[in-house]
Amino acid sequence: MTPSADPPALRLPFDASGLAADPLTTERLRLRPLETSDAPDVWEYQRLPEVLRYIPWPERSEEEAYEHTRTRAGMRRLVAAGDGVILAMELVGEPSVAADQAAGRNRVVGDVMLRVSNAEHAQLEIGWVLHPAFQGRGLAAEAAGAALAFAFERLRPHRVQAILDARNTASARLCERLGMRREATILEEEFHDGAWEDTAIYGILAREWAERG
Repeated sequence: MTPSADPPALRLPFDASGLAADPLTTERLRLRPLETSDAPDVWEYQRLPEVLRYIPWPERSEEEAYEHTRTRAGMRRLVAAGDGVILAMELVGEPSVAADQAAGRNRVVGDVMLRVSNAEHAQLEIGWVLHPAFQGRGLAAEAAGAALAFAFERLRPHRVQAILDARNTASARLCERLGMRREATILEEEFHDGAWEDTAIYGILAREWAERG
């Protein structure tokens, strides 16, 4: 038990709509609320087997994926446990997306989720997905790091956790890079595609994040 003079309190409610006009920015990314118009870009990575391997999404048709993106784009407010917001990762300033930018748009190459896992005890969850064609370049680290910094500064959680498929070693390494520790492994928690899968839980406390400077 760790004594504390201050009770935990998330800064809720929070409306992510303001990030549309004033997005989070990193060296190569802009993070803003997901829009229904992002559906074609999201479909490009949501349909890939290497993405579905580690995320419990069903295989969807393009039409179903559009509806899924529309639903996720409507997730803008954090009020109570279970509420989440989805931030699109817009890739900017790279030759690989020059054609998109010439057409007046930035390509969405992934997204980051922030979700209230326990409002009473000031707990948040973070998650991310990145198009495999853009992996291995530090983009997920940029996006997750910016979202985590924003969460601790704006929402003031006591703890943030990430819940992973235990086989997802790339995301596990990213968690460790962000200063998160592996807190638990839940054996055979979910059954997918004819096999039981383990879940890994990573977490970081507000004071630990602050100590990182």
